[in-house]
Amino acid sequence: MDMYSLLREFADSWMLLSLFLFFVGVVLWVFRPGSSKTYAETSEIPFRHADKPAKEPRK
Repeated sequence: MDMYSLLREFADSWMLLSLFLFFVGVVLWVFRPGSSKTYAETSEIPFRHADKPAKEPRK
């Protein structure tokens, strides 16, 4: 069996399964209970200084 066929067979079977399980894990992590507060705070980052500019950081 040449290298291309071996890698193709691996990608079609085990790699597909592992990437699907990774995707399911990420979705479950994002929609876990209690994470909405974290994401609500993160979604407000672009609008934190909408009314006045941010202070210059001290050097």
